Amino acid sequence: MADRGDFASLLRAWRERLQPAAVGFPAGNRRTKGLRREEVALLAGVSVDYLVRLEQGRADRPSVQVVASLARVLQLSDLERDQLHLAAGLPVPLPTAVPTLIPASVQRLLARLPDVAVGVWTAHWTLLTANPAWRSLLGEVSPGTNLVHAHFAGREPEVVWAEGDRERHERALVSDLRTALIRYPDDPSVQAVVASCRAFDRFRQLWDEGTVVEHRFQSKTFVHPMVGQLTLDCDVFTVIGTDLRIVAYTAEPGSEDASRFDLVRTLGTVEVAPH
Repeated sequence: MADRGDFASLLRAWRERLQPAAVGFPAGNRRTKGLRREEVALLAGVSVDYLVRLEQGRADRPSVQVVASLARVLQLSDLERDQLHLAAGLPVPLPTAVPTLIPASVQRLLARLPDVAVGVWTAHWTLLTANPAWRSLLGEVSPGTNLVHAHFAGREPEVVWAEGDRERHERALVSDLRTALIRYPDDPSVQAVVASCRAFDRFRQLWDEGTVVEHRFQSKTFVHPMVGQLTLDCDVFTVIGTDLRIVAYTAEPGSEDASRFDLVRTLGTVEVAPH
């Protein structure tokens, strides 16, 4: 088998790391660290001879079922499981559901950036949470609101788009939603968003075109009911390991827009009419 991160070494290391008590075997007097090969083979449903050949790098490429079984028996983390699959020359297994857990570090980020409007979204653009500056700028948006559906339904806050920016924004949203459906095909929430968006002609047109567009840095001009127009920079970040998206709006320091943004945050949440 080709060396793809040394499958054999990973298998040995993780077998030796796992303690017998973790899988219900007595510790006893053992000359080897961790589990014996016989124990792993029994739990994984493979022969001891085959496990030996895998650990010595002499076996043919293992099947998806064998690698998945070994990952389960060895109690690997998601990242370790993915590494074992890649080392075996296999694709990383698709997750079954869109991640929705917000790490503590991201929650601290929201709390410690009061001057930045921050919203946290899932891979298919469903809002999880937003900080007070976001609500002051864009109005009260309930968690569970889907940005793709809201945009094509005309329920987003009013934006004055620069030439070409609206189309790029729409194509990026559709592209992201398609990626989420490919990555999480068994998640009913993704299927539901796609189904609901198909009610809109513009969405169906862009979906059928299949164009792949990435989000890029851009400025957006919002129409706020209390301060009028203000232009803010928009950045989209991805939280590695969670597939969450963080959207942040900031103003250029010392600019008139920064002064207006300060006033927006001071006024607090107001009703922002959709376009």
